[in-house]
Amino acid sequence: MPAVLITGAQWGDEGKGRATDLLGSRVDYVVKFNGGNNAGHTVVIGDEKYALHLLPSGILTPGVTPVISNGVVVDLEVLKGELDALSARGVDVSKLKVSANAHVITAYHRTLDKVTERFLGKRQIGTTGRGIGPAYADKINRVGIRIQDLFDEGILRQKVEAALDFKNQVLVKIYNRRAIDADEVVEDLLSYREMLEPMVCDTGLLLHEAMQAGKNVLFEAGQATMLDIDHGTYPFVTSSNATAGGASTGSGLPPHQIDRVISVVKAYTTRVGAGPFPTELFDESGEHLAQVGHEFGTTTGRPRRCGWYDAPIARYAARINGVTDFVLTKLDVLSGLERIPVCVAYDVNGVRHDEMPVNQSDFHHAKPIYEEFPGWTEDISGARAFDDLPKNAQDYIVALEKMSGSRISAVGVGPEREQVVVLHDLLD
Repeated sequence: MPAVLITGAQWGDEGKGRATDLLGSRVDYVVKFNGGNNAGHTVVIGDEKYALHLLPSGILTPGVTPVISNGVVVDLEVLKGELDALSARGVDVSKLKVSANAHVITAYHRTLDKVTERFLGKRQIGTTGRGIGPAYADKINRVGIRIQDLFDEGILRQKVEAALDFKNQVLVKIYNRRAIDADEVVEDLLSYREMLEPMVCDTGLLLHEAMQAGKNVLFEAGQATMLDIDHGTYPFVTSSNATAGGASTGSGLPPHQIDRVISVVKAYTTRVGAGPFPTELFDESGEHLAQVGHEFGTTTGRPRRCGWYDAPIARYAARINGVTDFVLTKLDVLSGLERIPVCVAYDVNGVRHDEMPVNQSDFHHAKPIYEEFPGWTEDISGARAFDDLPKNAQDYIVALEKMSGSRISAVGVGPEREQVVVLHDLLD
């Protein structure tokens, strides 16, 4: 099987772990190729719930080799914390592999992230404050710290001191904060070297050899299409490429080896943080989605903004990513609603837009044009086949498929991993 990619079609939190679950034992490697611990997956297995922030969700599947590849920025404290927590719950984490070329989030990245966001005031972009953006900025500015640098103390110290020469000037003279001690940073980073040693390798070569041996590789994107640094609602985006193209640069595997692109989309829409959101609700319907859907960020705990399904965004995601299959999640959250609006286009200053407006300012002012569908009152959590669903739920799925630019191959009807209706084999 060629490599398969899973990405989010909206602003994240779509339930990408559900798509990973569906492939389960059919894959040999699960690769995280972008982002850091600013995004999370909640995976429910039986009575156990696991909240993962940095690790690929494949680490919970026996027999799978989880990989953190070169496109990820790694907070070593978070990595250790997640590994220790999983080990304490009986999860085998010994197979994890980490790219030597992945960049490290340091204490000064976290500090700069927080003070810069506060300094922006009303112009804040909604960063999680975890140092993701500053770490990527250092990567692009060629002053970053990589995992491999921890194994050469001399090089590590030189790089940290060089970075802090400028950053301490900013912290002290602009933000009125104390300078960060280079020795403390180096000592902290070196404390993780023993933990990392058995994990670190050339993950690009590892994945190449896996493909050559006929192994099945699954790429798992952090964040989502509308948060992609190039294709999202800039500047209210993440600092990496969360779309399909990012899988190649973030892993070292060539594009032609990625054969299927599975995009996960909620049956409604949510986002965390600032930025435009045309279908956002401020009424009891929005409250219903938030409460029934338990819409609070896995990583931040922040309440998610909620709105109706946005078909132009789904079509945009299908086009940008080359989506072959959608996985529709949280359909059960809509149960009990009398009418379910779906955004089919936008009105921008009296002009209809059937696709995403090219200008960010137009998208910011876009008003949703809705088509309404009748709801259903039945409990659908026990459905395992399309015919088990109420007629109105079936019609809703069919309508979304026609609007969204690719087939819907699976539908989540509850939080448990077995609560899913499979319409098409994701690997067929």
